[in-house]
Amino acid sequence: MNGTVRANIKAGQKVKIILKKDQRSGTLTEGIVKDLLTSAPVHHRGIKVRLQDGQIGRVQEIIE
Repeated sequence: MNGTVRANIKAGQKVKIILKKDQRSGTLTEGIVKDLLTSAPVHHRGIKVRLQDGQIGRVQEIIE
């Protein structure tokens, strides 16, 4: 499942995000969603979230 639709992402879900500093390399970071930061129902680059460890990035892949 992709991370461009806000309705697909819930707090507590395991996801892979891309951090701002990793956009050029494409390195993904895995974590659990704490907050959804994008209010729009759809975002073409991925819904922005905060992970439980405090990192912020855009969802590229939903694991669970």
